[in-house]
Amino acid sequence: MKKANPATQAHHVSGGAALISILLLLMTSSPCIAAMSITDFLNEFTKNYYQQRFLAQTNLVKENKELVPRAVSKLIEESRTGNKVFEERMYLLNIASAMAYMQRHLHDDNGPLMEVEPIIKRELEQERKKNAELMKWKKEEQFLGNFVMKRHEKELEKANLAPVLYPHWKHRILFECKVCHNAIFRMQRWVNKISQEKIAAGKQCGVCHNGKMAFSAQDEKSCNRCHIAGKPEAARLHDPDLIDHAEIKRVAEKIGAEWHPENLVNGRLPVDRFGLIDWLKMKRDKVFVPLVSLDKNFKERTRDNKILFVSKSDFVDNVLFSHKVHSDWIDCSTCHPAFFVDKLGGNDIRMRDMSRGRFCGHCHGRVSFKFADCKRCHSQAKDAKVDALVRLSAH
Repeated sequence: MKKANPATQAHHVSGGAALISILLLLMTSSPCIAAMSITDFLNEFTKNYYQQRFLAQTNLVKENKELVPRAVSKLIEESRTGNKVFEERMYLLNIASAMAYMQRHLHDDNGPLMEVEPIIKRELEQERKKNAELMKWKKEEQFLGNFVMKRHEKELEKANLAPVLYPHWKHRILFECKVCHNAIFRMQRWVNKISQEKIAAGKQCGVCHNGKMAFSAQDEKSCNRCHIAGKPEAARLHDPDLIDHAEIKRVAEKIGAEWHPENLVNGRLPVDRFGLIDWLKMKRDKVFVPLVSLDKNFKERTRDNKILFVSKSDFVDNVLFSHKVHSDWIDCSTCHPAFFVDKLGGNDIRMRDMSRGRFCGHCHGRVSFKFADCKRCHSQAKDAKVDALVRLSAH
């Protein structure tokens, strides 16, 4: 066999090595030159976006021109799927926008940008309007238990009427929560579909506001007693210092409740450190005795036991939950089984869920004291002994 020329052999070897080196270089420095899937491209670009690797993002778009329009469309589609909040949608749209701007700059292709920019503009405008609407009634609803009934706002504007500002706190002086919930109203906002027609038929607010028990909701002269949101007169509904004791006492005597302003210090309602009414102190001081039912044959049921919720945190005290305190106000069916499984240890209660309106958050922070008043609940020391009425539950 004829031997290869050493020089030729060396040349072949070096040539093969050079080709391998070029391929390796292409594979390592520019992994996207080889055909990428749309999924890989999106994953890579999103990772680089999150890590703020601008050069890597640029190279991806530079080397995958044909994938960008589809990728932008997919990001837009993803932003619209599921129940995403504004921040989640904008995160995806901002990635699409960054990609689209690079496509225009690197490839003179304005199509993806023209697709995504109007959507971003629309999202921002909708969020601006939403925030403006929230701020519009913030003052009216800043006092716990107040809420603006604005579902028919457009119709009310045509009738030259302001929305109704409903003050839970003024009604709470006269009635236990169980009087209305759940016999007359479900204890959940926006689900009762309150209307003037139903009220006129003696339902909803019309159960009491019938001209006998309370002023008639059909009396046009009384419209401004409820349709008051946004007006200067509404100040009396979000400032308990403006309470008319004589009027409250007159109404209380009429319906069979009790109001004793003489038991108040300087005639002022007791408040917590957030300036919100301390209802338990009012009860202890015998300032009021609210009506427990509109039915004269009603027999009140209260549950007098306590549950110790053991905090999972090493530095946060336990919670000693009193059923009696709560069942004095509300009926058991309000919470069980809709918000709490009626089984010891059956509820994985977490603060983040409460803040979203679950568990205790169905009332607290809305019509009862705020979560920020931590010690109102977390008042049981870790090593404290508990009495025989207490049952244990993981928290």
